[in-house]
Amino acid sequence: MQALLTFSRLIDAISDRIGKLGMWLILLTTLISAANAVSRKAFDLSSNAFLEIQWYLFAAVFLLGGGYAFLRNAHVRIDFVSSRFSDRARNWVDIVGILVFVLPLCYMMVVLGWPLFERAWQSGEMSSNAGGLIRWPVYLLIPVGFVILFLQSVSELIKRIAFLTGHGPDVLAHTGPSEAQQLAKDIAEAEKRHEEEVAAAARQH
Repeated sequence: MQALLTFSRLIDAISDRIGKLGMWLILLTTLISAANAVSRKAFDLSSNAFLEIQWYLFAAVFLLGGGYAFLRNAHVRIDFVSSRFSDRARNWVDIVGILVFVLPLCYMMVVLGWPLFERAWQSGEMSSNAGGLIRWPVYLLIPVGFVILFLQSVSELIKRIAFLTGHGPDVLAHTGPSEAQQLAKDIAEAEKRHEEEVAAAARQH
């Protein structure tokens, strides 16, 4: 089991690095989108290549970030239901979900996605839009993204089994607020401070 947990930590480290890369891709996408909007509105200039690179980058964030989302337990869950389960039951539900749904889906998407990339690579398929981009890089994201998700699913499976056999912690345990909850809390506190500052300034006048 220790060897499997070491393998799991290696996969987690890879997914974490890819997830952090995705954050920079989001920033790059935003900057390109803003530049496109400014050039189109202010200078009446537009480029199909820059328009297409936006959705290339969005596809990269979406497909490559699946493993990171699973690692951080940030994927969609029905918390109303799962919160009623015991710790062991939640982990069993995840094991069944990974084995029955996630891993077969990843395998199917890799098998179907690779020929799509291969054909585009061999033919040199280009965008049908004037000045558009070559297609194979975005097609390659499909098998690569699902390979990453497959590996992360294996890592999560190892961690669930480790918990059930007493060899590891419960990674599904709710030890604190989620990232979304923490963000909402920070926003509320910032608004409260702002209101207090406005009230203090009003009293001084």
